[in-house]
Amino acid sequence: MTEHPTSYERPQPGADPAQARGALLRTPQPQPQPQAQPRPLGATALPAQARAGETPSGPGTSTSKEHSVNGPEHAQPTSAEPDPHRPRPTPEGIPPQPGAEQERRTGRGLPPGRPMPMRRDGDRLRFVGAATRRIARGIDLDEIVMGLCRATVPTFSDAILVYLRDPLPVGDERPVGPVVLRLRRTDRIPEERDTDGFPPLPVPEPEPADIGLAALTAELCEVRPGGALNEVLRGVRPVFADSPAARAALPELLGDGAESLVPGGQHAILAPLRGRRRVIGAALFLRRPERLAFEADDLLVAAQLATHSALGIDKAVLYGREAYIADELQRTMLPEHLPSATGVRLASRYLPAAETARVGGDWYDAIPLPGSRVALVVGDVMGHSMTSAAIMGQLRTTAQTLAGLDLPPQEVLHHLDEQAQRLGSDRMATCLYAVYDPVSHRITIANAGHPPPVLLHLGGHAEVLRVPPGAPIGVGGVDFEAVELDAPAGATLLLYTDGLVESRLRDVWTGIEQLREKLAATAQLTGPDHPPPLEALCDEVLDMLGPGDRDDDIALLAARFDGIAPSDVAYWFLEPEDAAPGRARRLARRALARWGLEELTDSVELLVSEVVTNAVRYASRPVTLRLLRTDVLRCEVGDDVPQLPRLRQARATDEGGRGLYLVNRLARRWGATRLSTGKVVWFELNR
Repeated sequence: MTEHPTSYERPQPGADPAQARGALLRTPQPQPQPQAQPRPLGATALPAQARAGETPSGPGTSTSKEHSVNGPEHAQPTSAEPDPHRPRPTPEGIPPQPGAEQERRTGRGLPPGRPMPMRRDGDRLRFVGAATRRIARGIDLDEIVMGLCRATVPTFSDAILVYLRDPLPVGDERPVGPVVLRLRRTDRIPEERDTDGFPPLPVPEPEPADIGLAALTAELCEVRPGGALNEVLRGVRPVFADSPAARAALPELLGDGAESLVPGGQHAILAPLRGRRRVIGAALFLRRPERLAFEADDLLVAAQLATHSALGIDKAVLYGREAYIADELQRTMLPEHLPSATGVRLASRYLPAAETARVGGDWYDAIPLPGSRVALVVGDVMGHSMTSAAIMGQLRTTAQTLAGLDLPPQEVLHHLDEQAQRLGSDRMATCLYAVYDPVSHRITIANAGHPPPVLLHLGGHAEVLRVPPGAPIGVGGVDFEAVELDAPAGATLLLYTDGLVESRLRDVWTGIEQLREKLAATAQLTGPDHPPPLEALCDEVLDMLGPGDRDDDIALLAARFDGIAPSDVAYWFLEPEDAAPGRARRLARRALARWGLEELTDSVELLVSEVVTNAVRYASRPVTLRLLRTDVLRCEVGDDVPQLPRLRQARATDEGGRGLYLVNRLARRWGATRLSTGKVVWFELNR
C-alpha cells in the first residue's frame, strides 16, 4: 500500500528513523534567545502562493530537494532560511490565527511528536493525493480500511474510528432489516507519544490503538429511523463535531459516556461513508484539544477520504462476492468425495492457478460402472473464467451420463466432442477417459489431446503409457482410438492436467519426464515390495512444483490397483429356462462353502433366486451370474433386456412383485445399470 506523510515538520538532525509508522520528527526544545519584536497579528509562517505567471520568491520559496519522511513517496519540500531584512507576506486565502507564527518559529504550543498543521492548499493537495493512492491500493475490505487509518493518523488527525454497516450490502441489494453500524477499526498515535489528551491505553497487544479505543466505545450501533445519526448520515457531507446535528448524533454512535472522547470545539469531524448506492458507514476524525482545530478546508479533505474509502469498500465487497461465487461454482463442479470402488483405491488433488483466480476448467472424476469396474476421467477446458467453469460442468455431467450407459471409452469421447460443438464453435477441451476392470486386471484408455498418464509399478519402475494422442474435444470430425493395457495389482496410475507438467520455465515433455523421475524416486523410499501411500504420493508429486511453476490449474487423480484375485470370483452362464433359478441357488451354495461363508447361504439363495427368476422371465439369451468376494459379497445378474426393474409395493392380491422388495430389505445395497447389451442387477451383503 502507498505510504503517506505522517508529519509536515521540517526534518531535524538526529531524528530516529526507526520510530513507528513513519518516524515522526520531533521539534527540539527551543534555545533561549533575545526578546523578539512583536509581529502583526495576521502574520504567518507559511509563504505566499504564487499567482499564475509569477515565480514565487522570498523566504518561503521551496527548493527542489525533498526529504523523505515515510519513504520515497513522502517527501516534503525544504524551505529556505528566512531573510531577516525582508518582511514575510501573508498567504492569500488563509485566515490568520493567533499564535500560529509563534508555534511555527519556536515550537511552543506543540507537544513533542505532534505533526505540524496543514495550512497551505498545496499541503492538503499533497496529503489527499498520497492518502487516496494508499487507500486505492487495497484489494480487500481490511486493506482499504487500514489504508484509511494509516493515511490519516497522525498526519491529519490524532485518532480515527471507522464504522461500517453490518452486514455490508452487496451491489444493488436492498437490506430489509434495521441499519446497524459495527466498529470495524480504530487507530491512534502510539502510547509512547500519548502523553495527554485521550484516556491512557492498557498494555498493548498486537494493535494497541485498536484495543484502546475499541474498549472505550460501543461495538454496535443501530441507526434509528428519524434519529440524529440517521440525519447526519443522510446528509452525506462531513460535519464538525460541535455542530448541533453532530452533538446529537455522537452519543448514538459511540454509546453512553463515550462521547467524552470527543474534544470540544472543531477538534472532531464526523464523515459519512457513502458508496455507489447508499451510506455504508461513518468515520470519526479526532484531534487533541492542544492541537490546532480543524479548519473549513479540512472538511473537504475528510470528504475526499470518505468518498475514496467508501467506493473502495463497495468494490471490495463486490469483488469478494464474485470471488465467492466463482469458488463455489468451481467446488460444486468437482466431486465432493471419491467413490469407494471395488478393487481400486483413489486419491485426488485440485489446485487453482492463484488464490485470486480460483475458477478454471480443470476437472477429474471417478465413476463406478457395472461389473465392479470404475471409470477414471480427467479433463481441461481451455481458459480461466466463469465460462470455462460452466463448460467444464456441462462436459463432466455429459461424461457421467455416458459412463452410466456403459459406452466404450472412445465412444464417450466422441459424444463429448459432439456436445462441445453444440456448446459453441470455440469450446475446446482435452480429456482422458479410462476404464479399469479389477477382475481382468486390465485398463482401457482413450485420449483426446491430453497429456499421457504415468503408471508406477510395484517395484518402483515408472513409465509413461503410450496412448493415442487424439485431437482435443471440440475440433469435430475426429475418430478417437482406445488402447487396452495391463493394470497389475499394486500399480498406481496417475492422471493429471497440463498445469502439473507445463509452465513458462519448461515444456510439457520435460515436465512429464520430471514427473516420472519424481514418482520413481518416491517409490524407492518405501522399498520394492510396498507401494508408497496414496495420499503422501499426491503430496510428493505437487512438491515438484517450484516458484514460478504455477501458471495453470492442476487436477490430479491417482488410482491404486488392488484388483480382485481369480479365486475370489465365481462366474456362470444360465440358460433362460424354468430350471435356472434352482441351478443358480446350487451354484451359489457351493461357492459360499468354498469361501467359508456358509452363514450367508440362506440370504444369498433367496435373493439370487428372486433376481434370476426376473431375468429368465424376459431374457432371450443366456443369463450371467457372478459372485465377487471382496470386503463385501457382491452378486451380479445380467440379461439382454434393457428395461430396468422398479421397486414397487405389491398388493395383497398380487401373486408376484415382491422379489425386489425382499432384495431391498435384506441386501446392504442394490441397484440396476443399463448396458449396451442389456442390463445388470446387483446386490451386496456384508460378510
